[in-house]
Amino acid sequence: MRRLSRKKALSLVKELDAFPKVSESYVETSASGGTVSLIAFCAMALLAILEFFVYRDTWMKYEYAVDKDFSSKLRINIDITVAMKCQHVGADILDLAETMITSRGLQYEPVIFELTPQQRLWQRTLLLIQNRLREEHALQEVLYKTVLKGAPTALPPREGASMEPLHACRIHGHVYVNKVAGNLHITVGKPIHHPQGHAHIAAFVSHETYNFSHRIDHLSFGEEIPGIINPLDGTEKITRNNNQMFQYFITVVPTRLNTYKIAADTHQFSVTERERVINHAAGSHGVSGIFVKYDTSSLMVTVSEQHMPLWQFLVRLCGIIGGIFSTTGMLHSLVGFCFDVICCRLKIGVYRLGEDVQPHDQMNNVNNHPTPLLADDGPQE
Repeated sequence: MRRLSRKKALSLVKELDAFPKVSESYVETSASGGTVSLIAFCAMALLAILEFFVYRDTWMKYEYAVDKDFSSKLRINIDITVAMKCQHVGADILDLAETMITSRGLQYEPVIFELTPQQRLWQRTLLLIQNRLREEHALQEVLYKTVLKGAPTALPPREGASMEPLHACRIHGHVYVNKVAGNLHITVGKPIHHPQGHAHIAAFVSHETYNFSHRIDHLSFGEEIPGIINPLDGTEKITRNNNQMFQYFITVVPTRLNTYKIAADTHQFSVTERERVINHAAGSHGVSGIFVKYDTSSLMVTVSEQHMPLWQFLVRLCGIIGGIFSTTGMLHSLVGFCFDVICCRLKIGVYRLGEDVQPHDQMNNVNNHPTPLLADDGPQE
């Protein structure tokens, strides 16, 4: 009984076979079919290789949400060189809450403003990348994918000792501020804070020494991420006027970066630049210096690196192979059908032409046949 049930089950499974086998004696091969098969196999292999490269590649996914973290501090990373002596300039931050943050987290280092050939080459390369980033926004994804843990990209140090006087001041470091709009001042005199407001002691600095030509080697918000190029990195402004004011209006967007190499909370920002000469007689009021006015966005951007799952790659691969196989089979059948129709019409035309010619030739043979002369009944006497 068990054997009979097994045989019935096996026969039932055989009846459900959706891939019936055709005997090789009923299969006819042709040169055209072999050529089409070879082309189909080459196309399958090529598309499968390309699909594998797509599977290995990753892309960045951007998600937007409301930033609910309003109580944390915002870190500002600064590396700016001003063409004035360190004792003549001061940097501080004043936010909308009238909270003044002095430059305790910043260092003042006397340096040479002019760059060496190696440093100038670095700056030109950085500016070239900045221009390409403005034109091709997709390059930012490449930077996100290649970031690594370590020290951030910075201006290479000056080679060897120089005998030139140190007439410039490098202001670098980081400070923590409230997560509200604020203003970073770099102007003449050291900052002081008093109950009536905010001021810089500039009375002992000669007006002729004012020179706010500057170079921004690095300016970022949040955690420093190596390999990320910020919009103001490499910016250099040269002025010959002592009363020049430089203003940078920045909108900071909180950004959470999650890639396969790094996970960090940082900030992106966009910037608008403006510069003008202070001339009270002409109605252009203000204070000479460098002013970075920033404001935070209420939206947070989450940038995550995505990868194609294995099941999706297999499905796409099966679709490529099955699609090419079916399409080439239909095209081969269609071409063969058209070829057979054309050949059959030609054969029918030749056959009909032969039928029309044959009766005409027979009539000509009859007409051209010589009539035999009648023989005499007998010899004449």
